[in-house]
Amino acid sequence: MFTGIIEATGTIAQAETSSANTHLTLHAPRLGLHNVAIGDSIAVNGVCLTVVKKGPESFEVDVSPETLAATIGFAQGAEVNLEKSLRFGDRIGGHLVSGHVDGVGTVTAMEDLGASWRLEIAAPAELAKFVARKGSITVDGVSLTVNRVQDTAAGALFEINIIPHTHQVTNLKRLGKGAHVNLEVDQLARYVERMLGGAPAA
Repeated sequence: MFTGIIEATGTIAQAETSSANTHLTLHAPRLGLHNVAIGDSIAVNGVCLTVVKKGPESFEVDVSPETLAATIGFAQGAEVNLEKSLRFGDRIGGHLVSGHVDGVGTVTAMEDLGASWRLEIAAPAELAKFVARKGSITVDGVSLTVNRVQDTAAGALFEINIIPHTHQVTNLKRLGKGAHVNLEVDQLARYVERMLGGAPAA
């Protein structure tokens, strides 16, 4: 489990693809890997991945073809958001995040408002019903609050506000119109949908 509060950004230093999976080496000197062990989970752009090897300033993970097909942001050289897994007793500054991405959204606007940024994202149809005003959503691993949501023929458009701190310490500052982002809906919304008899998010 994670909270959606990014601890550091890192860079995908190397991406090696085989028939079985994609092996990533991530350079993360600011994450603090001293208390990370082999087998621990780290959220990379919102995707829960298992550490298979580590050094003082880097760690390595394997990504399955299924995960690659359902997510975005693992190209060599890409800047990624990083968060170590939640420990019992830790504060939850954002909301409970599983690291299981539900789908990929498309940025339709990133507007500088002076003191903050307005980010608008188009969510696919299968996720639209899980996006609610003042509800939580995870964008590339970052816990954010939905300010506005509008249903569309293709899904839903929703707006969030990026404060200067979040803009500075995450890779969201690099987003522009047309960029793709990993989305994870709030877990409470998933369980409510399941209890009401609907199909869970893809």
